[in-house]
Amino acid sequence: MEIKFNDRPHRRLNILTGEWVQVSPHRTQRPWQGQQEEQVKDQKPEYDEKCYLCPGNSRAGDAENPYYKSTFAFDNDFSALLPDIDVDGVDRDDLLVARTEKGICRVICFSPRHDLTLPEMETGQIRNVVDLWVDEYRELGSKTFINYVQIFENKGEMMGCSNPHPHGQIWAQESIPEEPAKELVQQQSYYQKHGSTLLGDYLELELEKQERVVAQNDHFVVLVPFWAFWPYETLVISRRPFARFTDMTPDEKEGLADIIKKITIKYDNLFNISFPYSAGFHPAPTDGKPHPEWHFHMHFYPPLLRSATIKKFSVGYEMLGNEQRDITAEYAAEILRDLPNVHYKLQ
Repeated sequence: MEIKFNDRPHRRLNILTGEWVQVSPHRTQRPWQGQQEEQVKDQKPEYDEKCYLCPGNSRAGDAENPYYKSTFAFDNDFSALLPDIDVDGVDRDDLLVARTEKGICRVICFSPRHDLTLPEMETGQIRNVVDLWVDEYRELGSKTFINYVQIFENKGEMMGCSNPHPHGQIWAQESIPEEPAKELVQQQSYYQKHGSTLLGDYLELELEKQERVVAQNDHFVVLVPFWAFWPYETLVISRRPFARFTDMTPDEKEGLADIIKKITIKYDNLFNISFPYSAGFHPAPTDGKPHPEWHFHMHFYPPLLRSATIKKFSVGYEMLGNEQRDITAEYAAEILRDLPNVHYKLQ
């Protein structure tokens, strides 16, 4: 199959969710007179006495951070989920339906440095973050009422990040959230039909084509998925089909740290800024089932479109119809692939 859709509108199927994306590459030259974001200056101190995530500083209430030297995790002081709540619910004629949801929310500080984002950290420092993710996934997932552990990062003011100190979050909860739940259905269906993982076979095809591959190492590949919605969206897929953080070998943990550094450097180099994004992992649920169909992966969803100040909006047709993008996945992959592997601040 050769894709000949570079100048004509078409639809692409997201095989992970079963949903379609509208692609309109002929719109890339349209003039832009809409909103432009203020470019945030990337000048932060190593330590900020007013930051509630820096070592030794006070947080909400009586909480105080230790003088941590590497990574640091704690229960979110303003948690969206709570572990100790009474079970309750309502179902009024299938029209008004609600039920309580137990959960635990955690905050993950990547580094004691207030000014160090993932692409500017050493690979060994990112490996420490990977080890913490593994430990948190294991500990939270072992709780009987936790069936999914969602690990993610919102980077930058544009993505609603409430604190500039580089950090991520974990929401662990009773139910499987909507996005991984859709992926579970798709991966189970494919595995039952083919006897292999959906993302394993998809990755084999992408490595053969090389049209959307951005970077790779011995254990992980990062690519712009065929069905990408966000302009420079990428998907990190493990070469070996394993399901959980806790399934990773030491070499794979090192490989994950390396591939995260590679793609985040490329993002920063795209517009020579600290590139905003929402990113997160989709490991298998922690519901006690084996999940042979699940293939470990990570999503990066960056909003920027044409420059550091112009972002893509998800409005109108996207909210009322279905997802739509202007540049093709192949074009975005070529742009990212050709960017330097050395951070722009060090060039």
